[in-house]
Amino acid sequence: MEILLVEDDHALAGSLGDYLTEFGYDVDFARNGKSCLERVRQHEYDLIVMDVAMPRLNGFDTCRQLRSEEVQTPVIFLTARDALLDKEEGYAAGGDDYLVKPFEPQELLWRIRALMRRSAPRPLRASRQLGDLVLDPAMQSLRHNGAVIALPALQFSLLSLLADVAPQPVSRRRLEAALWPGGDLPDSDALRTYIYRLRQALGKPHGNDLIRTVHGKGYRLAIPY
Repeated sequence: MEILLVEDDHALAGSLGDYLTEFGYDVDFARNGKSCLERVRQHEYDLIVMDVAMPRLNGFDTCRQLRSEEVQTPVIFLTARDALLDKEEGYAAGGDDYLVKPFEPQELLWRIRALMRRSAPRPLRASRQLGDLVLDPAMQSLRHNGAVIALPALQFSLLSLLADVAPQPVSRRRLEAALWPGGDLPDSDALRTYIYRLRQALGKPHGNDLIRTVHGKGYRLAIPY
């Protein structure tokens, strides 16, 4: 498994790189956001571990640029910014996890393993029709009138969970347990953030009312069957 570690603190980058290498990971390094973009455009990594406070291009803006280029590689942010609004910005930028400095290397290792479990390929299911959308597990995407809407792994899993029982609602607890097995939920607002991002993706062809909040019960997919 190849990890790109984006960190402008040479000492921290070196120690984290050595630690992760001990556990069998291949670690490549970038010192800033610009260097990260250049490396990702030339090579496909399994995971990006990225500092936020970097010169020239910070981690949030770097992640936004990656997502705009359809790069869906999971991203874990490392940052001393621990305010709720900072975490919200990180998830909205396209991050998958958020680890506040200072931290123990073991916690980063646990989060990497958890994220890789969630991103691991699963047995493919047949494509299925959701109104005029087609959910395509093989491509991990939606198709609408010939246009393809690519979805990151967690957003696709979330949509699949909702589609399995639509139009019945799925509780917040059940969704969190399925998306973050083992109770390794990265943040109390993580599910709400992913619901928001999935609504934005679905809003391209439909407007933002396909995923509806059912107060006291969770969320449901409002697709005519």
